[in-house]
Order: sequence, then structure tokens, then C-alpha cells
Amino acid sequence: MKREEMMVACCGDLSGKVRGKAFPLAQMDKRLKRGVGWTPTNVQITCFDNIAESPFGSFGDLVLIPDPATHVSIESEEGAPNENFVLGNIRYTDGRPWEFCTRSILEAALERLQRVAGVTLYGAFEHEFQIKHLVSEVGKAFTLGGFQEERHFCEAIIAAMREAGVTPDTILKEFGAGQFEVTMGPQKGVTIADHSLITRELVGLVARELGYDPTFTPIRDPAGVGNGVHVHMSVLGSTGKAVTYDPNGKHELSDVAGKFVAGILKYLDSIIAITAPSVVSYLRLTPHRWSAAFNNLGFRDREASVRICPVSDISDIARADQFNFEFRAADGAANPHLALAAIVHAGVQGIEEGLAVPDATQEDLSLLSTKALAARGYVRLPQTLEAALKRFRDNVTVCGWFPEGFADVYVKHKEGEIAYLAGKTQTEICAAYESAY
Repeated sequence: MKREEMMVACCGDLSGKVRGKAFPLAQMDKRLKRGVGWTPTNVQITCFDNIAESPFGSFGDLVLIPDPATHVSIESEEGAPNENFVLGNIRYTDGRPWEFCTRSILEAALERLQRVAGVTLYGAFEHEFQIKHLVSEVGKAFTLGGFQEERHFCEAIIAAMREAGVTPDTILKEFGAGQFEVTMGPQKGVTIADHSLITRELVGLVARELGYDPTFTPIRDPAGVGNGVHVHMSVLGSTGKAVTYDPNGKHELSDVAGKFVAGILKYLDSIIAITAPSVVSYLRLTPHRWSAAFNNLGFRDREASVRICPVSDISDIARADQFNFEFRAADGAANPHLALAAIVHAGVQGIEEGLAVPDATQEDLSLLSTKALAARGYVRLPQTLEAALKRFRDNVTVCGWFPEGFADVYVKHKEGEIAYLAGKTQTEICAAYESAY
């Protein structure tokens, strides 16, 4: 039977899923101009494929316009179709950006950063995931043997990343059963999130060809290891040089970077519903899980929400170019574009408010009382998705960063996700997310 090669125009939605519509590859040039048709209520399809309450109903029409800079074509095994997809922006039929397009929301946040501070974001995502059938392995954490057993899988992921235009960095056998981490080289602006989304899809592609079933769920078992997403960031000045490092700055952060970090920490409890947006995210965001539980800055501390990363004096890369900070309060249920937009807006808010760089914690904050935490400017992050959504919705400043109507639609989306899980046990909820992600 004959086949015709297809291209899929895609977008990342509020659930963190990548949805799209396929068209003949031969039409690519035409589709770059006219796009493919899209429906407003698609934004309310949750990760479980139920439709949350939608203000759009059955009305309205949009177009998804591909961005050729994100074009991915991967040559598959002999006899199998090539993998072709391209990311894009959702627009009204007159070309205006749609308010709920996550890629457009990130572009607006990055434009705000440039306008307010004259700097460009430079960064990369790290993704942890697990291969479902490797549930009973013991003694493989960080081992050469654990990597060797899955060398074919790991090398195929790296090759696919390079073929897709994503700069591969590292891949390793992580701590948990069947757990791996894949990292990518840094990029500028919206490409940071584009490459994150592309890499996640490539892991799934390679896994399916090998008959594997990976999951990026935040946590598979309340007693088990979580899967995090870490976002490394720095800022570049108008000349393209790194301006994050200042040897005389507090924690060696420059003035602009320090205020940016301070903004993230001040508003973290109100954006966590976006960066860690699943019910099970809050099983992972607990003390002593090497994740994040408080709005604290850490110096080389992997339990801090924002960590100042180490630099190497023996590296061939200049200290200023190495220097970066890492956001750790995110996971794979989040849309990379939307999560990064929330982080950037919080950082820019910190710049606008002229916030002071906080001290870096040196102790276990879980041992402090609520009063003692508050006295030092720390808060325990929300411990349920419902609580996180309330802090987001109640923060007028944070909601104001996003297009009109976005906050209400986002909260309703997540409430639809929560409703789907009603009556399920914690084990069943974990299983549902493991399947969805």
C-alpha cells in the first residue's frame, strides 16, 4: 500500500501535551503562510482527554501557523515513515496572536524582559523520565552497567536530538528504577522551550521504535523517586555577552540577574501552579526529595527552588560564560513555554521592583516553624494543586502578566483535570498520570 509523507503542525497546550494536525509534506510552503485550522475549545482538553469548562463552547476558528525554524525531520528505521513535525503559534484568522497560545505567551514575556532590562534569556532544560518496564532493577543508579544495558536507546536519543537541530549535552542512568536524565545545550529566547518540547517528543519517538514506554510523570509512586525538570538560565547583554556574573555581586550575581532571581523567589508560590501543574506534582515537592519545598535560593544546594550552579576553574569556558542559576520547582506535566513564561515574568517583576538578592540558605528549612520561616522571608510552597491554583488566582500581579482571561481559563482547565480524578485512590491517581505523561 502506498503512503504519502506527512508533516504535523504542533503546539504545546495547557496540559503540557503536544497536539497538532497533519498535512501532506508537499504543502509545507503553503502551510507556513495559511497554517492549519484550529478550534478554541481544544485549549481545555486536559491531559486525561476530558474537556474542562470552556468559555468558547463549539464556537470560533483559529489557525496554527508553523514556524520553519522548528522544523524537525527524523529518518526512521527502514520501512517506517519518517518523523516530521513543526511547532507553531496559534493565531486568529486575521493573524493576531491568540491569547491562549503558550508559545506566544512566552514570546511576550521575553519581549518584556528585553524591554525592561535590555537582556536576552539564555538557557536550557534538563528532563528526567523513567522507562516503565524497568521497575524492579536494583544497584543500577548512575552506573556504567545501567547505561550499557540501554546504550542503544540512549545513543538513538542523542542522534535524534542532533538530527532535529537540538544540541545534545548529556544522558545518564539516573537514581530511580528505569530513570534517565537527558540534557541539551543552551539556546536563546523561545528556542529554549522549543528544544525542551522537541526533546521530550524525540524520547517518545525513540522509545516507541524500541517497544519501550517512557513516562515523564512527576512521580510514579508516593514512596518512590520523582521526575523533575530543571531550567538553567543566564542573561546576555546587547552585545551577546553573558551578564549574569559579577565577582563583586552577592553570590556573584550581577545586579540584573540578582533582581531577576529575587523576583522568581518572591512570586514562586503563585506560579507553582504553572511550573508544577499536576495533582501528583505536590507529592514530589516535599523536603528531602532533592526537589523544592520552599521559595529559597541555594548555593550549590539541590533542594533549593533556585540554585546557583557551580563553575569550573579548569574549564576552557570563561567563568562568566559558565555562570548560571537553575530553577528546580518544575516537572514534566508543565508546558515548557508556559512554565518559562511564568519564570521570566516573575524575574522581570523582580527587576522592576528593584528587589534585593536574598541570602542563600545553609540549613534544613523543614525544621523551622512557619513563624521562623516568615521572619526570614520564606514560605512553604503550596502542598496541593488546589492550594497552588488559589495562590495563582488570588495574586493580581501574577494574573496581570498574562493575557486577559488567561488566568480564569487556566484554572478551569486544571479544575477539569482534578474533577477527572475524583474518587480515585492515590495509587490510581499516580497510575493515571504515569499513563498520561
